[in-house]
Amino acid sequence: MLLVVAGSVFLGIGIIGIVVPVLPTTPFLILTAICYARGSAGCYRWLVTNRVFGRHLDDYLHGRGVSWKVKSSALVLLWGVITVTAVLLVGALWLRILLFVIALGVSVHVLTIKGRTRGTSGEWPGEG
Repeated sequence: MLLVVAGSVFLGIGIIGIVVPVLPTTPFLILTAICYARGSAGCYRWLVTNRVFGRHLDDYLHGRGVSWKVKSSALVLLWGVITVTAVLLVGALWLRILLFVIALGVSVHVLTIKGRTRGTSGEWPGEG
């Protein structure tokens, strides 16, 4: 039960991280998956079959890579939120610079994640 509670807390933080620029989402979703996998098969199954992020999380966890579409969406969202935050909400120059340095670091990470390639049938691996 403790692992399910911890996983749920990590899930909540990860969801908040979608809109908070410096709070990462993926590491918290991975922690959620680890806790749920050890604490509740039903919770884990719900997480990796979730229609919003389940497939992408499952692909990442099993080393199948991430499609360019997912990478580009993540980068557009990242840079959009960071830019709006830095320009409209942050007054200190050093903090603006820090936000952009963090965005650059996250971008490098996203771009270096294994890419997903189409199979010979034209489907993504695991589809069909």
